[in-house]
Amino acid sequence: MLLLPSVARAQLPGMGDGGEMTISAERQLGDRIGRELYRDNAYTDDPVLQEYVTAIFRKLMAAARTRGELSPEMEERFAWRVVLMREREINAFALPGGYMGINLGLIAAVGSRDELATVMGHELSHVTQRHIARMLDKQSRQTPWMLAGMILGAIAASRAGGRSGGDLGQAMIMGTQAYAMNSQLGFSRDMEREADRVGFGVMTQAGYAPQGAAAMFEKLQYASRLNDNGSYPYLRSHPLTSERIADMQARSQQTPGSAAALPLVMDHAMVSARARVLARAGVDQFRLWVNAASDSDFDKGSAAQQAGTLYAAAMSASQLREFDSARALAARLVTRTNGDASAARLARLLSAEIELAAGTPARATPWIDVKSKDRPEQIQAAQWAVASRQTAAQMAPIVQGLRDRVARDAGDATAWRTLSSLYGAQNEPLRAIRAEAEANVAMLDYPAARDRFKAAQDLARQMAEGKPGLPPLDHYEASIIDARAREIDAQLRQQMLDERDLPR
Repeated sequence: MLLLPSVARAQLPGMGDGGEMTISAERQLGDRIGRELYRDNAYTDDPVLQEYVTAIFRKLMAAARTRGELSPEMEERFAWRVVLMREREINAFALPGGYMGINLGLIAAVGSRDELATVMGHELSHVTQRHIARMLDKQSRQTPWMLAGMILGAIAASRAGGRSGGDLGQAMIMGTQAYAMNSQLGFSRDMEREADRVGFGVMTQAGYAPQGAAAMFEKLQYASRLNDNGSYPYLRSHPLTSERIADMQARSQQTPGSAAALPLVMDHAMVSARARVLARAGVDQFRLWVNAASDSDFDKGSAAQQAGTLYAAAMSASQLREFDSARALAARLVTRTNGDASAARLARLLSAEIELAAGTPARATPWIDVKSKDRPEQIQAAQWAVASRQTAAQMAPIVQGLRDRVARDAGDATAWRTLSSLYGAQNEPLRAIRAEAEANVAMLDYPAARDRFKAAQDLARQMAEGKPGLPPLDHYEASIIDARAREIDAQLRQQMLDERDLPR
């Protein structure tokens, strides 16, 4: 929900089409922006939070497909990635090429999956209705790479909130010019109403409660009445109007079963707590959250509220490196979540995370599931295996699980980096370097990927020559590396040609 674009079909009545910007051009522009976001210091790939938002995103994508909002070409050609940013401000934004950005502040603020699905459904609908292409066609005099700079600068400007320009890092390519063009990058009122309408249909089709939309709009309306203190950049990029509010209220009321309020559920309370802790909180705030678990009001909260409080307290204590306190709070959380499978799983993951942070991987062993196919468990199991110096045989199922994961999703940079650490621990340096290279490819950093592939080729030659201290050469792995090196060289040459017009 920022000041940005998205992509889609060109056949919505009354709104026109996507103009001259092709789907390929939009994806290329999105990759240019995504490459800078991945380099931003605020970017994070927290496995627990990423899993949570990705599950919602996939359900919304499936619903959009069912409703005919998502064209086969767009589904195939776009990236469809959710990028998490460690920012406290309540915001989300659609980007060219199927990228969606979400601030952790948004996850921390919403009271349910349904509210989060409302925001994400709205942003996805900006994409599927081709609003970005339509909007950027107005800037047709600019090169795609200048447009990328304008969009990145607009994101950076929305995040500034009084912070120094240095905090904006790589995202600020053309900040001054981009900020000046904010109004030109904003969605029109018609586009906002269309995204509301289509997004509501998508989120309800996906099985999310319409009350979530009503509750989210109430939050935004309340913030808007306070003239927004800067915590809701969304309101500047997606300003509320009386028509939008009335329309959403009418849609929510007309949907069967929409009258009852949504209760806070335990696992969402815990995920929200995690987002709060990770969203650039400081020492004083960590201390407040730790103390909240022993406050006199703790027992007055619901079971879900208590779980959220304990989660934030345990994680904050770990951040403060007060591990005995963190363990005690995590133990209380495990007890509190007993009987709720989803919440209990999050408590187990946090318990293991605390032990790994404390440098006591042996104490994490009871919480580790080496056979799990779920991403957070796989990554955590790998961290545990390396830290506890498991044997190659003991690491084998973890390695296989991650190899299966990257085979399904080659764009999972964290899985590739985790695999690299496992290969290194197994004395498989060639595979370790190749995995590092593939992680760089996933982050769209082709120069770094090329360097790693070249390093792998050099190592393969040394192995072939029988250099002492190196394992035997895996010829199959070496052939993959040679092929991938050629592919990345070609991609890098094309990227350099594409970026010749990028302002310096």
